[in-house]
Amino acid sequence: MTPQQASVEARKICLLAPVVPVLVIDDASSAADLARALVAGGLPALEVTLRTPAALDAIREMARVPGGVVGAGTLLTAQDVENAKEAGATFGVSPGATDRLLDACEANDLPLLPGAATASEAMRLLERGYTVQKFFPAEANGGAAALKAIGAPIPQVSFCPTGGVNLQNADIYLRLSNTLCVGGSWVAPKDKVIAADWAGITALAAEAAQLG
Repeated sequence: MTPQQASVEARKICLLAPVVPVLVIDDASSAADLARALVAGGLPALEVTLRTPAALDAIREMARVPGGVVGAGTLLTAQDVENAKEAGATFGVSPGATDRLLDACEANDLPLLPGAATASEAMRLLERGYTVQKFFPAEANGGAAALKAIGAPIPQVSFCPTGGVNLQNADIYLRLSNTLCVGGSWVAPKDKVIAADWAGITALAAEAAQLG
């Protein structure tokens, strides 16, 4: 998969809904229920971060849920890419980008949303062919104002800002011409997951799906 093809696929995924839930899952046994709740609320693209031992099993469970498009976040190494692809991830997300990571995603036909925090990083990814990128960490990196400023001289790149994005500020990002969607964890709060409050999570997802 070429970077250009990866960006075409990443754009399609980003345009499925205004919010991509960023999920840190500690117990894979509830992963399918969580996925069903989010999909029912109108958020089909799901990013499972590889930050817990349960993450790969969670991807396997979520990949079986009808209507869901499950990806792996926090990809750092080539091994992460291979593990995510084997578990059933259909896209990847990374906090930054290295040549080894990009090579691995291209070799494994895994569309990647590579992270960029500066104009130089965005330009380097664009030079390789990545026109859809993750702006991370969004709020710590200057927020919507910074993303708007980066977009002015680099209009070829579209972003999914993630990191500190919530219900209160998501719309500010979504109004930017270079923003396709946002990534956020507020739609699946830990207390509701632990309580198996799937109806509550569906309601949060439905609220998020109306943004933008």
